[in-house]
Amino acid sequence: MDELINIWRQFLHESHQKTNWWERKKASFGHRDAKIKQVHVQGKMRGNGRHPKEKANVYDLNITCHIEQGNYQYKEEIQTPYRFDMTDGKITNHVPLDRTEPEQAITVMKRSDATNSKNTFSYNRRAAVSYANTWWNNYNPEYETFRVDCTNYVSQCLYAGGAPMRGHPVREEGWWYSGGNWSFSWSVAHSLRWYLSTSRQGLTAEEVGTAKELMPGDVICYDFEGDGRWNHNTIVVAKDGNNMPLVNAHTDNSKNRYWTYEDSLAWTNKIKYAFFRIGV
Repeated sequence: MDELINIWRQFLHESHQKTNWWERKKASFGHRDAKIKQVHVQGKMRGNGRHPKEKANVYDLNITCHIEQGNYQYKEEIQTPYRFDMTDGKITNHVPLDRTEPEQAITVMKRSDATNSKNTFSYNRRAAVSYANTWWNNYNPEYETFRVDCTNYVSQCLYAGGAPMRGHPVREEGWWYSGGNWSFSWSVAHSLRWYLSTSRQGLTAEEVGTAKELMPGDVICYDFEGDGRWNHNTIVVAKDGNNMPLVNAHTDNSKNRYWTYEDSLAWTNKIKYAFFRIGV
């Protein structure tokens, strides 16, 4: 355990030097008139637990921040998985787990439905948020779990809120999960982003211009490099003291994280966002 504590310290130091993520995080809180009152860091070895292809030397770094923003207080939780190798009794190759999207991420959904008249459905935002908070740091055994699980998780939340599936069994059409198979839009960040902006049947959404317009149950999409390839999705679960979104996510499991993701190792100053109001 002492050796594990040492690699946590090494990780935090190296991350600080390479990315200044902690400075970005503190600056983000400063801009919001928020203060980090307490930070709790905990690590847990998990071996082969979550993903069978992972090597045994894998642990989760859990960071909990207690936030105070005027009279508003909340708790932000982030879990980041890391792996390391052992060579002659020494820790080597201590790095975050690979979170590269699978090759199918470049696939864009067919847009044949874009000209159809737009429909609406009854979206239960409370149910979607309840599901998001129940499973933010765990995995529903009724669904497949992916190494890059953010979109799969968001899709499950939307379905729990009553979003209707359609398109089965064609993977390039609609948005669906059935019998251990699924559409690209269900599981791939890039595909869900474009599905939400074009669908006029089943699950529908309206793209809005600012994060402040979103409500709990809505979705934010992220293009970290600003290159047109959308890498990540989150679901809004609350609003902070300034009425700005707090989000949950999988892959690096997060709860009540501030929507901008400036504290992410994936963040760059070229980042682009897309904001979707669900069910309108």
